[in-house]
Amino acid sequence: MAEGNRRLKEEKVFKDPVHRYIHIRDELLWDLIGTKEFQRLRRVRQLGTTFLTFHGAEHTRFNHSLGVYEITRRIVEVFEGRPFWKDEERLLTLSAALLHDVGHGPFSHSFEKVFQTDHEYWTREIVMGDTEINTVLRRMGSDFPQKVAEVIEKTYSNKLVTSLISSQIDADRMDYLQRDAFYTGVSYGHFDMERILRVMRPTEDQAVIKYSGMHAVEDYIMSRYQMYWQVYFHPVTRSAEVILSKILQRVKVLYEADYAFLYPPEPFTGFFNGKLSLEQYLELDESVTMYYFQMWQKEEDGILRDLCQRFMNRRLFKYVEFDQHVHINDWLKLLELFKKADMDPDYYLVVDSSSDLPYDFYRPGEEEERIPIHLLMPNDKLRELSRESDVVEAISGKKRTDHKLYYPEEWLYTEGFEEEKKEIRSILKSSKEETAFSGEIEE
Repeated sequence: MAEGNRRLKEEKVFKDPVHRYIHIRDELLWDLIGTKEFQRLRRVRQLGTTFLTFHGAEHTRFNHSLGVYEITRRIVEVFEGRPFWKDEERLLTLSAALLHDVGHGPFSHSFEKVFQTDHEYWTREIVMGDTEINTVLRRMGSDFPQKVAEVIEKTYSNKLVTSLISSQIDADRMDYLQRDAFYTGVSYGHFDMERILRVMRPTEDQAVIKYSGMHAVEDYIMSRYQMYWQVYFHPVTRSAEVILSKILQRVKVLYEADYAFLYPPEPFTGFFNGKLSLEQYLELDESVTMYYFQMWQKEEDGILRDLCQRFMNRRLFKYVEFDQHVHINDWLKLLELFKKADMDPDYYLVVDSSSDLPYDFYRPGEEEERIPIHLLMPNDKLRELSRESDVVEAISGKKRTDHKLYYPEEWLYTEGFEEEKKEIRSILKSSKEETAFSGEIEE
């Protein structure tokens, strides 16, 4: 037993709708879950604005983090006693799995876009800073928090440990696909995880899959592909994200212009002035954010008031398929018409693009280099997945991109600026009619 950790006298369990039970047997991990920084994840949704599309998607980063831990725990049990696996790294691996998302903020990706922040940076700050999590981790040794941070940052020397939490087939993805499918009520995210865990094997640099489990991995990759396009990139969810981002953008603009808020954005000022402390970051969660959105519905600024009313009451923007780089003349004309009609295009005419690469083979030296999934063949040789699987080969390296233009449709049918609105409707109608499919495939 590692110094600084004891086995619990009695195993603790969390009842879980995805994994049935999550088993906690180590005092270290139980104490990490009890820290205020980890408990904060109960107040950060896993899927951001998706609850406005799929009403069941109210699950949190807390749920997901426990799930990633549980899958990792089960993988470690499969690996124990096998070549390349070091049993002394068990607690390090499980701690990193549990804490991998602890730095996420409210509606994390929207916040990150507007304020140029990064949840991975804040994860490191929480693990390494003056926090309850750091205090618990240091019981394992003064260098243990640094090791946990390195695993999460993908810089740890043992790449096998890192691959269990961050790779093209890892505990993180295996949990969120199933969990998000469960809470959204869709069937796309289901795959045979039990089979994958049974055929997963450790090697020097990564976890690999026995050849006999190839079809389970095919199913996993196709599930991921379907979840991205049917759930994660759902156009209604993206509409809500657009409005949320524009609320934050507007608040930032007003703050910098010394606007007299009825409800001053005190919890957000550190984001605005670039002087955000760890304490301030941890105080901000989705309950705080939603409170301010509720209050800002009463602000005198018409744009902020309207955007908050739209978000809180789900009066979202409509959309058409539209790539402003392809339809540059239409785009410039729309910008001009919106301005003439006294509707600020910075907030009410927004192009949002989403893209996904469901699986990639090895591309050495490229940005965001992806380590591929390898199969362990009957002759003990490793072979890259797409070389054996026709299904995976068909989608390997193919990036699908989707462009949508979001706008307030009901405004186009209100009184005032009839000529401009008529021309806007004509351009948008033309865009709808030209669209043959909702995405493009790039090699």
